[in-house]
Amino acid sequence: MEDVKDNVFWFTIDGEKRLATKNLVPGKQVYNEKFVLSKGVEYRTWDPFRSKLAASIMNDLEYFPFKEKSNVLYLGVSTGTTISHISDIVGPNGTIFGVEHSSRVARDFLDRVACYRKNIIPIVQNARQPKEYFSIYNKVDVVYVDIAQPDQTNIAIENCKMYLKPKGYLFLTIKARSIDVTKEPKHIISNEIKKLNLDFEIKQSIDLKPYDKDHAMIIATSLN
Repeated sequence: MEDVKDNVFWFTIDGEKRLATKNLVPGKQVYNEKFVLSKGVEYRTWDPFRSKLAASIMNDLEYFPFKEKSNVLYLGVSTGTTISHISDIVGPNGTIFGVEHSSRVARDFLDRVACYRKNIIPIVQNARQPKEYFSIYNKVDVVYVDIAQPDQTNIAIENCKMYLKPKGYLFLTIKARSIDVTKEPKHIISNEIKKLNLDFEIKQSIDLKPYDKDHAMIIATSLN
């Protein structure tokens, strides 16, 4: 076992290096991930084909602001794969506010993930209406955005203006095909980055191939 970043670990399984996080809820799976037991501690393997944050780590992510006790706002939690690993990382003294608009998907997320993990506060709301989140009681260290909308960057910016600490981190997943299917993905990604330049310092842009085609992860810090 090797610690790669805060509370993220590498294990060699069947001759292959695999990412893992220490399971906050021992014995409980989220998406049929494998368990690894090391020195009496249970870890969950973290699949980069199922999680864009894991894919970013695999593709040389340089900045990792998810720490023990971090507060995170996560837009677009879906069924909860990535947020469950962030939950492992920030631990029982961290908090993740998880926003999901689709009530059907949110129900799955609540049943499988949020009800077992006390550091996740679910918010069933539209990410376009950040003023409607009544559960968020303080500014967060990281805003993580994984929503497939043509205006996803603007949604991210508005949420950051309301809830991100000064110099806090934005992790923005850009899904080029969700923005415009007619344009080259690299041009779309470049245009989305330009939208951030007024309010953010761009730290890194990561192509998520081969884990996700036509996707990029943009890491930026707020200027204010």
